[in-house]
Amino acid sequence: MLFEELNLIEPLLKAVKQEGYSNPTPIQEKSIPIILDRKDLLGCAQTGTGKTAAFAIPMLQILHAQKMQQNGPTSIKALILTPTRELAIQIEESFAAYGRYTGLKQMVIFGGVPQFSQTQALRRGVDILVATPGRLLDLIDQKFISLRDIQLFVLDEADRMLDMGFVHDVKKVVSKLPQKRQTLFFSATMPAEIQKLANSILSNPEKVEVTPVSSTADTINQSLFFVEKKDKASLLLHLLKSENISTALVFTRTKHGADKVAQRLNHAGIKSEAIHGNKSQQARQRALTNFKSRQTRVLVATDIAARGIDIDELTHVINFELPNVPETYVHRIGRTGRAGASGIAFSFCDEEEKEFLRDIHKLISKSIPVVTAHPYPMSNISLVQYPSSQQRRPMQQKRSSAGHNRNNQRQWSGTQRTF
Repeated sequence: MLFEELNLIEPLLKAVKQEGYSNPTPIQEKSIPIILDRKDLLGCAQTGTGKTAAFAIPMLQILHAQKMQQNGPTSIKALILTPTRELAIQIEESFAAYGRYTGLKQMVIFGGVPQFSQTQALRRGVDILVATPGRLLDLIDQKFISLRDIQLFVLDEADRMLDMGFVHDVKKVVSKLPQKRQTLFFSATMPAEIQKLANSILSNPEKVEVTPVSSTADTINQSLFFVEKKDKASLLLHLLKSENISTALVFTRTKHGADKVAQRLNHAGIKSEAIHGNKSQQARQRALTNFKSRQTRVLVATDIAARGIDIDELTHVINFELPNVPETYVHRIGRTGRAGASGIAFSFCDEEEKEFLRDIHKLISKSIPVVTAHPYPMSNISLVQYPSSQQRRPMQQKRSSAGHNRNNQRQWSGTQRTF
């Protein structure tokens, strides 16, 4: 299918073509007609599927048609609520790119920076507002923002909203919206709590699910390195000697860990920057810009800071530390292999992380191939003594699981790669 077959107006088709798009991704193909029909939508979609364009393009078309019929003052007609500043900025950039010929005004607001420039822009009039929950509620309380004219509401990355403790803020925002509105709800995973939240804010929604819940893209080549904790930095430096890794997004679990890894890489002559919640917004955006422009070879990030990062042609994601939440593994490696492109994901696993690895294997329903031919191997790569941290099963199920582990070990023993 081509974008021309989705009944889009010429200003949008022109912008989409300039962005280099000709064929919609599956979620775009399924979602755009539903949104143009003014129906609520429940989308289960992982990162890298083209989700932002799936809601931004039809929203721009709806709002453009309304603007052509109205000559009154500009008021906020669409609100996109998202959990992180980085994701909010990128969504606003997408609306600006796709809507460059529509005459619509969009802006982004988030915390961690002075609000003056944001309130000044709000006074000049905005059609589309992209916001994080905290700053949005602050400016509503200060009477800088009114949601009374909202016609389109998007809740993006709902599962991350829940993880970050924003669910109460989300409910506060929803309570201030008009009852009559169109709501679009997107989440990479759909646990019971998220389904309950969706049921409370959607009205007879159409459901779009483009990939199995918590699956990893087949285009991502995954590899696992068992390594002692003390040797992880040395292994990372060894891998980065390869000229095939032009850029890499490296994940740590903590802010301190991100700084420490970036410092070690810079000391070794590898241009690196860290991005996490303790960095100022200006520093975070500068690091992201440098990484996108290839001035920085390695970006070291925590999960919350990296959620929503969209970098063209990112070939490598490296899990310096495995996440203790298995779904996070899917989100991390989804930074590469986006929209059908190929990608490579390396993951380091030390003794303490083996239970996390078991949880990841269980979630993605497959074992990650193990690389044994590297300079810093761990002597014990068995997982038999490391049951899943989520495992609370009857004995019969545990025995079955143990058999599965033996199969995994047989599979691993045949995987030999040299780096």
